[in-house]
Amino acid sequence: MIKRTPVEFPIALQERVGFRVGLKMENLQATGSFKLRGAVRAVAALSDEERTAGVITASAGNHGCALAKAAAAAGIEAMIVVPRGTPGVKRAKIESLGGRLSIDGGNYDAAEVIARRMADETGQTFVSAYENDWVIEGNGGDLGRELVDQVPELSKVVVPVGGGGMIAGLARTLCPRGIEVFGVQPEQNCALHESLAQGRALTDYVGEPTIAEGCEGAVGQRNYEIVVEHGVGCVLASEAGIRRAVRLAHDELGTTVEASGAVALAGLLEGAVLAPLSGVMVVVLSGGNIDAELLAEILAE
Repeated sequence: MIKRTPVEFPIALQERVGFRVGLKMENLQATGSFKLRGAVRAVAALSDEERTAGVITASAGNHGCALAKAAAAAGIEAMIVVPRGTPGVKRAKIESLGGRLSIDGGNYDAAEVIARRMADETGQTFVSAYENDWVIEGNGGDLGRELVDQVPELSKVVVPVGGGGMIAGLARTLCPRGIEVFGVQPEQNCALHESLAQGRALTDYVGEPTIAEGCEGAVGQRNYEIVVEHGVGCVLASEAGIRRAVRLAHDELGTTVEASGAVALAGLLEGAVLAPLSGVMVVVLSGGNIDAELLAEILAE
């Protein structure tokens, strides 16, 4: 079910940044994002009782798609609560993959409150999009081990960050091997970045709206602790920079990336991410589920 996505080294990107950098093409993953890795792990770990009850989650879209697919493959019912601003392409994909869709809440955190309340009322198992041990291990740990196998000279991995599941799993897997892990967030909505600045996990966070809606919301407490333990850094990308990264990926790199999936690339292109001292850097393009209308708007700019 999970694809071993390629790492590509586009010449156009090397020429722009002046050093060798690869792209981990998780936008080509089944369901269109890295989130399938953690969802499959989480569903496989359910008890018989939990399988019978079914699963429920809150999602900005991609985790919902992933959980819907993983649950359907296991014959389990999945309810997905998404905020009202979730792109139509993600809503449609959740339903096409067999998930029951509920649209409620003005942002991700509000949708999560609703989903957790529904779980308490129905007895369904809540599967967090970012703060679940199996999700962390799948989205970050499995991804990290795959990268080490694909790029033996790997020295630095740069990723978009929302709630922190992927970056925590990567840190736990790669940092002990001497590989640097680095995060990038949209400057409008940057819970991990602010958490590191304040020295505490902002598990209740309200940022500004961002085109990278998949990166919105609070950071998980355990994810923050893992990031701090391994000395992982985080920088910001501008809204204009994220849009430029989506456009460059399409026009020069020949691939479609959603705004959330392009955040790490934006940080690289804006100069916020520095070249590794040695070895090879890989930037994760984490998702490709973007509404056609938004993509057309960005390409026309």
